[in-house]
Amino acid sequence: MSGHFEDKVIAITGAGKGLGRGYALHLATLGASVVVNNRRHSSEEQSSADLTVEEIVGGGGRAVAEYSSVESNDAGSNLLECALDNYGRIDAVIANAGISEHKSFRKQSLDEFRQVIEINLIGTANVLHPAFSHMYESGGGSIVVSTSAAGLFGEHGLSAYSSSKAALLGLTHALSQEGASRGVRVNAIAPYAATQMTEDHLPEQLRSTLGVGHVSPVVAWLVSDACAATGEILISGAGMTARARMMTSTGVPTPEMSEPVWQRLEAQALDKEHDSAVRHFQAFVPNVVAEG
Repeated sequence: MSGHFEDKVIAITGAGKGLGRGYALHLATLGASVVVNNRRHSSEEQSSADLTVEEIVGGGGRAVAEYSSVESNDAGSNLLECALDNYGRIDAVIANAGISEHKSFRKQSLDEFRQVIEINLIGTANVLHPAFSHMYESGGGSIVVSTSAAGLFGEHGLSAYSSSKAALLGLTHALSQEGASRGVRVNAIAPYAATQMTEDHLPEQLRSTLGVGHVSPVVAWLVSDACAATGEILISGAGMTARARMMTSTGVPTPEMSEPVWQRLEAQALDKEHDSAVRHFQAFVPNVVAEG
């Protein structure tokens, strides 16, 4: 894989710790120049982004720190400018920064709910908007969005987190379609890993099994020239990777909804894939051609 990264510049948000740090270290060993983003914390004697950069540079790699908070409207332009000023290009963005909550919906305030949405969803959009536009105009690039199994399936006590990560799946699919004609690939990764965010909720015997190092090679492949995939969701952890998809059944007539109708729907296999809402509509409503 190293030959795919020697001239590549990759920006990673939330790369001071956890998964983002693991991605940065791994990609640097493959030869990539890395823009390591992590917001500064007043309690830190030294920024976690700086520590990651020091480790990369100390190992003979190339990296520079960037300190924007993803909630900031100018986070994306700052990240893009940092890459262009230091390396003259940007080839990939890994939108990894995010937060979680562990509180049931009925017990959290709406402000607490909004904070998670603001960081995970709007923060990702803040980061990606300038980079995606630049890649579109340049005619190529790769984006990896960090989602979660909670976004795919939901999780008790993670209503805001699950909602934000599910919303990122919609963003992934929409941007993959928008960027396809210009060679901009957009995929999502749903990692299972023991990090600062998750380790307190994992049995101790699983923590070593769920090392960040198991996910990093999958993310590296997604941003490499060897990968042609776009609009994909990969679940990865513990040395295993799976492909996830939104699925539908065959539609059944519903002049009115009733238990027998539900039983017919329940019996339908969820085995139809659609790569856009328009194509699903065209297949769902016979003899209708959707426009726009």
